[in-house]
Amino acid sequence: MKNKLVADIFYRIADLLDVNGETFFKTRAYRKAAQTIETLDENIEIVSKEKRLQLIPGIGESLAKKIKEIVETDRLEYYEKLKKETPEGVIDLLEILGLGPKKVSALYRNLSISNISDLKEACSKGKLRNLEGFGEITEKNILRGITLREKTSGRVLLNVAYEYGNNYLEYLRKCKKIEKISIAGSLRRMRETIGDLDILASSDAPDEVMDYFVKYHDVQRVLLKGSTKTSVLLNDDLQVDLRVVEERNFGAALQYFTGSKEHNVKMRSIAIKKGMKLNEYGLFDKKTGGYIVGRTEKDIYNKLDLGYVEPELRENRGEIETALKGELPDIVKYGDIKGDLHVHSRWSDGADSIEDIVAKAQILGYEYVGITDHSQSLKIARGLTEERIDKKIKEIDNLNKKLSDFRILCGTECDIKSDGSLDYGDRILKKFDFVGIGIHTSFKMSKKEATERIIKGMENRHVDFLAHPTCRIIGRREPFELDMGKIFDAAVGTDTYLEINSFPDRLDLNDANAKFAKEHGVKFVIGTDSHNVNNLPFMQFGIATARRGWLNKNDILNTNSLKNLVKIIGCD
Repeated sequence: MKNKLVADIFYRIADLLDVNGETFFKTRAYRKAAQTIETLDENIEIVSKEKRLQLIPGIGESLAKKIKEIVETDRLEYYEKLKKETPEGVIDLLEILGLGPKKVSALYRNLSISNISDLKEACSKGKLRNLEGFGEITEKNILRGITLREKTSGRVLLNVAYEYGNNYLEYLRKCKKIEKISIAGSLRRMRETIGDLDILASSDAPDEVMDYFVKYHDVQRVLLKGSTKTSVLLNDDLQVDLRVVEERNFGAALQYFTGSKEHNVKMRSIAIKKGMKLNEYGLFDKKTGGYIVGRTEKDIYNKLDLGYVEPELRENRGEIETALKGELPDIVKYGDIKGDLHVHSRWSDGADSIEDIVAKAQILGYEYVGITDHSQSLKIARGLTEERIDKKIKEIDNLNKKLSDFRILCGTECDIKSDGSLDYGDRILKKFDFVGIGIHTSFKMSKKEATERIIKGMENRHVDFLAHPTCRIIGRREPFELDMGKIFDAAVGTDTYLEINSFPDRLDLNDANAKFAKEHGVKFVIGTDSHNVNNLPFMQFGIATARRGWLNKNDILNTNSLKNLVKIIGCD
């Protein structure tokens, strides 16, 4: 599939046009097209071949021609021309927190800064603070942004790694010499960013498996090839390692190569105390060296008198001590969610009609979906005025009359203003089936101000949940500095659910905060923040985050059936 290639090129074009001062509408067209193609559930090559490109929302004749060129040649002449017109390295500056296209242009024109290294040096020497539109605070924020980028450099978001890993797995399952196979490493633990992919297989013909592995269509280069381990680099520079073991060692190897390192160290320590030795080949008697178990992970954990520790929990956050006591939580399962309560439609900045959203939600087996379009002050997202809210409610009422065993809930993602007041008054808020609130503007606040702003928003009696609580965007925007303890206590006191936002570049609350919040008695909702029906399956990444945060089914609002949900939120 070349969907990602097309989307990446369109994103880059939008960035280059921004730097060169093109109009907002032109750059926005490329960004929206990139977002649409990135989440398209069809192969863009097939769509192009069947001449259906212009049936995709937002794709006109001009963009369709460019997509066709990329699909057929893996490049775009227009993009290459733009790159030549822009100094090398300038585009990287757009990835730095606190820098938009106007600031990047100003840095290049006034200080000849054309790469991140020059920018870091200029900030360190205080050269930006006297530049018009910058200042000392901006300079410090840019330095923090550079640090943030360095932290995530070379890593990909969970959804990207998940797609690559499962596509490779699907290919490998066709190899008849493979007996068992599984994703391992940080992807199996469902961490929010992934450095490389680990795959484990068992076979009595490892050389044939390795020959098959390196023939995968997306392999750019073979880095290492052996009988037990082979490493390749994919076309997008993501490294994939395949290890092949004997069938009797598969469980031990899967436990070992899933990690984390800290979890494994404790596991080996427990084995030693019990007179055994644990490694990637199995569990052995320490004195005789005799093989005890190793075919399955559960055999390993059971022999060490531990309850089975789910992969998402293996981060050395107390899971082994809890397992020894037999007190591991029955964490939420991927099939437990009954509906999505954070979805945007065409009424604001979503790409799809409510009818299309319902159709996709029903395919996913949901009992309900909550449409949470933006509130009035968020003009860029076509936030709803009261008049448009009434029209939307009428449309939802009419649609619900046609549905059986499914319900559309009319919600809102109401903006929390900088002073903590909400974008809608009580008279309007009570029209909704439920109310989500969130911050989308005025991010530069002190810890105290930001904390008080959120708490004041949660104190409104109509509010049901707080969306993406820390407002982070992985690799692009750091989370708010908040007093999380106070936020959690306020959530409990006001009976406000906190969202685990499933969108892959948010995953907010993150796993650590979710665990901390649960310990405070907080309850949660998992939402996708979908702006396209193809975003709805992102729910699995929010569930993964909840699992990593030790949450069980009863901690999460939308594990409830429709019958129970409407009673809980009071819209029955």
